Amino acid sequence: MPLALLALAIGAFGIGTTEFVIMGLLPQVAGDFGVSIPTAGFLVTGYALGVMVGAPLMTALGTRISRKRMLMLLMGLFVAGNLLSALAPAFGVMAAGRIVASFAHGAFFGIGSVVAADLVAPQKKAGAISMMFTGLTVANVVGVPLGTSIGQSLGWRTTFFLVAALGVVGLAGIARLVPEIPRPQGVRLGNELAVFRNTQVLLAMGMTVLGFGGVFAAITYIAPMMTEVAGYADSSVTWLLVLFGLGMVGGNLIGGRFADRALMPMLYVSLGALAVVLAVFTFAAHDKIAAAVCIALVGALGFATVPPLQKRVLDQSAGAPTLASAVNIGAFNLGNALSAWLGGLVISAGLGYTAPNWVGAVLAGSALGLAVLSAALERRDLRRAGAAAAAPADATSAPDRATAERY
Repeated sequence: MPLALLALAIGAFGIGTTEFVIMGLLPQVAGDFGVSIPTAGFLVTGYALGVMVGAPLMTALGTRISRKRMLMLLMGLFVAGNLLSALAPAFGVMAAGRIVASFAHGAFFGIGSVVAADLVAPQKKAGAISMMFTGLTVANVVGVPLGTSIGQSLGWRTTFFLVAALGVVGLAGIARLVPEIPRPQGVRLGNELAVFRNTQVLLAMGMTVLGFGGVFAAITYIAPMMTEVAGYADSSVTWLLVLFGLGMVGGNLIGGRFADRALMPMLYVSLGALAVVLAVFTFAAHDKIAAAVCIALVGALGFATVPPLQKRVLDQSAGAPTLASAVNIGAFNLGNALSAWLGGLVISAGLGYTAPNWVGAVLAGSALGLAVLSAALERRDLRRAGAAAAAPADATSAPDRATAERY
């Protein structure tokens, strides 16, 4: 694999760390600014909303410059946002810093996916994408627990200074290692927007929202589920999340490897198995060992869908993939927000802390249904294209046969 993928993975590691580390530091941030925990929770919600808005906006603004320069600009924006958060004198400034950093998130992964795919042979594209996303998954295993520990012992501002430093390393790596890849000639914002009329692109994004929603329906409420239902101590939740992160790493690498061989079968298996595991998790949550196994499997199966889904979007929007790729990253965050809301609804309805698992199973099963529909429509279109290609040959052969018969 090219060294440029390492630079992209470092950037992804920093972005993944800053996205999730705030969850473990909310009490410290809330106490420092004198706000409630629910108010501090806007730092999580605001970031997710910033990703959804920033992904298409920043990608559209970057259509006139090279992808390498856009990646460097995005990492600079990421560094600025985290420095603003670290130096914030008031909660509002902290929230603004989070939103500035979030604007880099979706566009970085979207454009980075296109760059990663362009760096390798066609049969290795999904593997290259998964290598970049490895930085995001490793962040949940190493960056988030380490950043939380540092923030709790040395102050949360220290964590954000260190994340900003990671961004500087990622920026330097991109500047040094990522080659200047010429943009395809004739591709403009209008071309990029036109791909959203492609049914297959929309179906792939629907799979992203529903499939990833299935994962976070369960994981968003993992703490009360594990402490109130499985019987784990509060201190064990961190290590259960590390287990989830390890599953993410393994699933991401496996998904990238097999998606290059058989993309749609990989989606069938991962989404189908994810729906089953989430349904089983409802009952397994009452046993500590079974619950831990399910947590790892949910992480693995959920992230096994990331490289094939991202590659599916790139394949179906060939010629103008950048905006579609970035919007698909926003779709992951939309799935997070949707599933967290639905999970909260079923808990509020008195169905218990395991009820979000059923919500996740339904969402993942719905994503599988979209995958089957997408493949069926693709087969139909191929048959029609084949019939249309054969028709002119048949039409011209008939007069030739008639002429031959006359002579």
